[in-house]
Amino acid sequence: MSEAVHPTTVEPTPIAPRFTCGLDATLKIISGKWKPLILYFLLRGPTRYGELKRAVRDVSDKVLIQHLKELEADGVLRRNDYKEVPPRVDYTLTPLGQSLAQALEPLCTWGTDNMVEMQKIFAERDSWLREKHA
Repeated sequence: MSEAVHPTTVEPTPIAPRFTCGLDATLKIISGKWKPLILYFLLRGPTRYGELKRAVRDVSDKVLIQHLKELEADGVLRRNDYKEVPPRVDYTLTPLGQSLAQALEPLCTWGTDNMVEMQKIFAERDSWLREKHA
């Protein structure tokens, strides 16, 4: 009696995560407190690390470097090392990054148009939280 050999079916490993919708895909790229701001400031053109650090106030060096590496790995920005002494490096958006940053522009406009109202809302919320914890 011979035993039949059954080929084993192996499921391929997904290359990319499955997204529930387009917003889910976008949020996977821009998730992180500072990534949208990094993209916004890179819309201006090639930007050196120090310029980004000053523009994205309050971000630590560790987190800024981490976010830049992640955005580069995601194909959204390019790190340009000019191999000079002293070292000169800048960051630019890829075409994918340009389109993503441009998609964020309406959010910037909304924030500017509603900034005063949002400041009032946040001040009210902060006073409510202080009263609750007092």
